[in-house]
Amino acid sequence: MTAADDFARHPIDPTSQAKLAESGLRYETLDTDDAATFNAWARADLRGFLAAEPSEKQLEGMRASLGYRRTTGVWDDSAPLADEPIATVSSWPADLTLPGGSQLTSWAISSVTVSQARRRRGIARNLLEGELRTAVALGLPLAALTVSESTIYGRFGFGPATFAASFSIDTRRVRWAGPTPGGRVDYVGREKWAEQIGGLFDRVRVARVGEIEGWDGMWPRLAGTVHDEDGDGKKLRAITYTSEAGDLEGAALFKLEGGDHDYASHTLNVEFLRAVSDDAYAALWRFFLEADLVATVKAEQLAIDEPIRWMLGDQRAATVTTSDHQWLRILDTKAVLDARRYSSPGVLGLEIEDALGFAGGSFVLTVDADGVGTAEPVDALPEGSAAVRLRVDALGSLVLGGVSPAALRAAGSLHELSDGAAELAGRVLRVSPEPSPGIWY
Repeated sequence: MTAADDFARHPIDPTSQAKLAESGLRYETLDTDDAATFNAWARADLRGFLAAEPSEKQLEGMRASLGYRRTTGVWDDSAPLADEPIATVSSWPADLTLPGGSQLTSWAISSVTVSQARRRRGIARNLLEGELRTAVALGLPLAALTVSESTIYGRFGFGPATFAASFSIDTRRVRWAGPTPGGRVDYVGREKWAEQIGGLFDRVRVARVGEIEGWDGMWPRLAGTVHDEDGDGKKLRAITYTSEAGDLEGAALFKLEGGDHDYASHTLNVEFLRAVSDDAYAALWRFFLEADLVATVKAEQLAIDEPIRWMLGDQRAATVTTSDHQWLRILDTKAVLDARRYSSPGVLGLEIEDALGFAGGSFVLTVDADGVGTAEPVDALPEGSAAVRLRVDALGSLVLGGVSPAALRAAGSLHELSDGAAELAGRVLRVSPEPSPGIWY
């Protein structure tokens, strides 16, 4: 058994605890089996993301879905709401798919909030640095998170590693140019959909670079089948794709909005789509784009090189915007670089700068003809070797293969120590297709 197997009961980070105590603040993990304590934490978490005051049933649903996590808060015992933390975070080990299909257990971080009334007191810094030290203590080489505010995390060594595209497609300009699969698309009940999607998602996840594993409570909440007092889940419709051989190969959730002024001009919002085959992908997208009484199809969290572009007939039917999505923080450079596979053989020197002292140093990455790489720490890079210098946040951006070293060089985030080193790094590190943005967590 590793330390990570007992992650929820791992002791609080003593360094952050001592620093926060100097300001009269209490930094602790909580027992999620204690409903009252968890509910107070959850109310603070939801307030931090501007959500409405939750009902008792909603809080019960959150505890059922998220109670397995290591749940942490910062309390000000002199505050009027002394039972509710002024800052929150939750975390857990989760497998992340790397180039080549290997799975690396990472420290997933979520629910990062600090009360607006307690800003600029070092609380966020101590929360996040505490999480990083905890991950190291648990033997995990990488931390990962998805962000609502992108200006916060670079200072802690996180770099954006996956990017998400949002599509808005004018269906009246679409002439279907994709394949016509032989399987079938069917409506299914949301309860049945929630039962099936976990297994399908796992099949997709291990084949998509950048995807992180889901959790059991995620699927009924996604489908709106539990504690949905506002009735938003009733707007969702669930569909599946079954191959000619009778195998479940794709599933999606969507909802319809608008049409108030023109009933033939509804907007179809794709809320979730995963497919294990090209046929399933094409069939689900064609279903959306040819839906009756729909003028616009919208979808978020798609890959930058999403295949649907090439199935529209007229690519200008789609308005596409992009943003960063998943950020990674390297904690053990050798372990992370050894775990992934590479696109081209070569020898590349890496000089990593890490202000927090977790992953810095000099390394020689040697990749063989089969794409297997080994990163060896060295006191100094060999003279005359192809080498680059970069901060640890830039390494986090590069590790999944979706960011160009040449772009980072031009931006000043990566420096060549020898001519042509950025080009070599690109050949070795880049992957196709682009990494998946992955789920929100």
